[in-house]
Amino acid sequence: MIGRICGILAAKQPPQVLVDVGGVGYEIDVPMSTFYNLPALGEKISLLTHLAIREDAHLLYGFASEIERTAFRELLKVSGIGAKTALSVLSGLSVNDLSAAIAAQEIGRIVKVPGIGKKTAERLLLELKGRPVFAGAIASAALAGVSDDVRQALLALGYNERETTEALRALPPDLPVGEAIRQALRSLSRA
Repeated sequence: MIGRICGILAAKQPPQVLVDVGGVGYEIDVPMSTFYNLPALGEKISLLTHLAIREDAHLLYGFASEIERTAFRELLKVSGIGAKTALSVLSGLSVNDLSAAIAAQEIGRIVKVPGIGKKTAERLLLELKGRPVFAGAIASAALAGVSDDVRQALLALGYNERETTEALRALPPDLPVGEAIRQALRSLSRA
């Protein structure tokens, strides 16, 4: 099992990266949350990995954090969810957003992910409820609701997903929605 890859980032083309490790290039599929945080080409990179062995291929999936890799592995345990779909879920929702959707049983957030229909979303919510990696979100569901309100407001104002995610990361916790939107807009206007 290949658990981690450390090397030089040789190429990046969503959702795949090429990591040069001692002259050997590893093609690794990554979720967009990891892709957006990659260093520049030619710089050192370290990714936690999951190796999937199929009849016709050995595929590597890479993650910036342990929680992302754990969430990916939990998604693979859901019937009808393969590696590409799990990667798509983690590209469309952060682990915290996915956890909040599972805790609140919000099917609407899940079906927004490309490739996820209503029945798959229902099965995903049912099978992942109570799993340890996602259980911590029950206490933070209200906070995630505030974050989701801010995200929706920024997207409605025309900011893209990447700008919105970066603005949300910069916000201090426990802000009321109105103040969170104001601070996010201030940070986006400076960028």
